[in-house]
Amino acid sequence: MFKHIKNISLVGLILVTIGACRELDQEVLDGVTQEQVNASKDPNLIPVLKASAYSRIVGNGGASGGIWSLHEVSSDEVVVPTRGPDWQDGNAWIRLHRHTWDPSEPSVSGAWDYCYTAIGEINNLIVQYPDLPELKAELTVLRGLVYLWLIDVYGNVPISTEDDLGSNPTNSSRQEVFNFIESSVKDNMDMLVKEDKKTVINYYSAQAILAKLYLNAEIYTGTPRWADAEAAANAIIESGVYSLTSNYFANFATRNGGSSENIMTLPYDENNATGFNLSMMTLHGLNRETYDLQEQPWNGYASLEEFYNTYEENDLRKDNFIVGPQFSSSGERLLDASFEPEDPDGAPLTFTPSIRELTPKALRQDGARIGKFEFAPGSNSNLSNDYPIFRYGDILLVSAEAKYRQGKIAEATELVNQIRTRAGVAPFTSMTLEDLYDERGREMFAEATRRTDQIRFGKFNQPWWEKAASEPYRNIFPIPQTQISSNPNLVQNPGY
Repeated sequence: MFKHIKNISLVGLILVTIGACRELDQEVLDGVTQEQVNASKDPNLIPVLKASAYSRIVGNGGASGGIWSLHEVSSDEVVVPTRGPDWQDGNAWIRLHRHTWDPSEPSVSGAWDYCYTAIGEINNLIVQYPDLPELKAELTVLRGLVYLWLIDVYGNVPISTEDDLGSNPTNSSRQEVFNFIESSVKDNMDMLVKEDKKTVINYYSAQAILAKLYLNAEIYTGTPRWADAEAAANAIIESGVYSLTSNYFANFATRNGGSSENIMTLPYDENNATGFNLSMMTLHGLNRETYDLQEQPWNGYASLEEFYNTYEENDLRKDNFIVGPQFSSSGERLLDASFEPEDPDGAPLTFTPSIRELTPKALRQDGARIGKFEFAPGSNSNLSNDYPIFRYGDILLVSAEAKYRQGKIAEATELVNQIRTRAGVAPFTSMTLEDLYDERGREMFAEATRRTDQIRFGKFNQPWWEKAASEPYRNIFPIPQTQISSNPNLVQNPGY
């Protein structure tokens, strides 16, 4: 049992993230004093010490305006149309979709704060407990995971460690950040457990960090590392610890802790670990009656029709989307009294893959909604589904792409066909790189990978629905203006 107490150590009184300070809450066991924790070598206390770091990782990553939204809405798979006054929000979602964002965007600042708050907590814990090598190793790799997100989203970011708490650091180059992540993981991964522990860093999630880092190495540093990406992915595959679930959607269910496929997850809980609001973000207000929700959804996030149409009709993964007539939990047809006169479906609530326009008058019923994650009947605005950061299906595709780019086409095709067979579609008899890209999209929908994949495959700056071609500098986001203003040592990314 946990409770929150104020941390009384000098280092823990304040945490300077980048340009901001806040008071810390440190989680400790009931009946254990801070002095006992400081002096103890009991390995059973390690989960207590690291709990606050993991709670920051859970954070609001799956909420509207978090890092999930930054990835998804800037890609070609998710959009937030403006339906009259709904989701107008100063056109922030329109700019994100059209790649016209600026350094003052709330989502750009929100994702930065999310990452550096976690890093600050990790650094603080390492300073407080320097004599627990297993704890330091795990926290160092966890920090490497957060920097994997930062290098991908912002590129040239400050490296903050336990050695420089309270400073105003300068930007490090993307190459320097890459090297920092790589060494953070490789120097510590052998101290991590080789057990299936989904909600904390283990040896296999460390390998997954390396696999993703190396998969995108050419983007991050200019030098490809395909063989290294393959080796890291294969270390997970060949371990035998993980396997594809027979039911794809079991990985995204409300009670998905037993998934054989999820390698590392964010353990969201509607009461104790909030911040995953997808049901609110995507469903129509009347869908409250479909799932007997405690609160009314906000009628926002949907998929682009072009992306929806990349799925074959018999693809089981097409249930990633909610389309068609909508009913209450008792089977009654839902009627939208506020429907627009020009909506051909009229009052009966019917989700259509097509969206009339991005802004300002998308129809209330427009857009296939995101149904990949189970919406538990009777739930509140926060979901209790554990969100996969790393999943075995993704790792198979990482290995496949790394193999393909090294000319191992047959081996790559065999791995991709494992994914396709599970989805109920015919295996590839031959496969192009474009096929692999499309398969990644279908498999990884709404798992915050599409933007990164589009950049790696040279697609991100191309035009798509309601978006013109964008400039290459948009492949990374700006350093938030609030950080530039508060830290004179930071330099804005080129183009902004």
